Formats: sequence, C-alpha cells, structure tokens
Amino acid sequence: MSKQVVAARHDYAVPIKLTFEPDRNTGKLRMPLNNLSITGETKDLSHSGIAFVVSSIRIKENYLVGEGRTLNAELDLPNGKVTLRIVGQRYEQIGEHISVSQYLIGAKILFMTEENRETYEHFLRYGKKIKKSSGTLQLGIDES
Repeated sequence: MSKQVVAARHDYAVPIKLTFEPDRNTGKLRMPLNNLSITGETKDLSHSGIAFVVSSIRIKENYLVGEGRTLNAELDLPNGKVTLRIVGQRYEQIGEHISVSQYLIGAKILFMTEENRETYEHFLRYGKKIKKSSGTLQLGIDES
C-alpha cells in the first residue's frame, strides 16, 4: 500500500485569467494563441495546483485541457497579481442546463517566479485575514 501526500487545498474564489502558452511546434496559425483568453474564478488553491471554473472548455478550437497544453494564468489576489504557468490535469462539466454549463478544471502548477511564489504562498497562509485596502472585500472572516 502506498501513501500519497496531497497538498492542502484552500477554498478561495479569486478572479483568474487564462491565456495559452505559445506552442512552438504548431507551424502556421490562423490566429496567435496569445491573443486568446478566458476568465473565470478559482475554486481552490494549493501549493502544487489550482482548481478553477470557466464558462467553456475551449477557446475557438483550442482546448484548455489535454495534450499537455500549457496555460498562463493570472490570479488577482487581494495582496497582488500573481502569474503562473499551469497544465490542466482533469475537468468536469458542472451546472444543470447546457446553456449555463461551466467547467471545473484541476491544474498542476508548473512554474512561477520567486516573487510571485512569495505573494502566492503568503496568500495561502494568511488569505482569510487579508482585506483589500478599500475595505470592500473581506475573505472568510471568522466570526467566532
């Protein structure tokens, strides 16, 4: 029997913007992949991965998950923007009706700069206590 260590997941809903990492082996493209983007919201974050919800599993003919497709993700955290490279591992369609269906995507974090890592890790550690400077956004304040 093997024991698998899983990073702790933190339920945080923050805005996410996804763009495609340019694929160097595609030859001629009708539209540069870096001009394609989609926005959504995270469901949970961990040290090694993220889960997020978007309205579509693809942009034009380009799927967000599969064939090792690398995505650039920008998270709008209360303590700053963080950019990282991720690869989708799995997805499932959620929602009751096809007209309002969404996709939950689980992705592995491939890379982020040291500065972005510090901001991200700080948010994971203290996210429930971080408030936006305007005072309008409060995340998970415990009333107990």
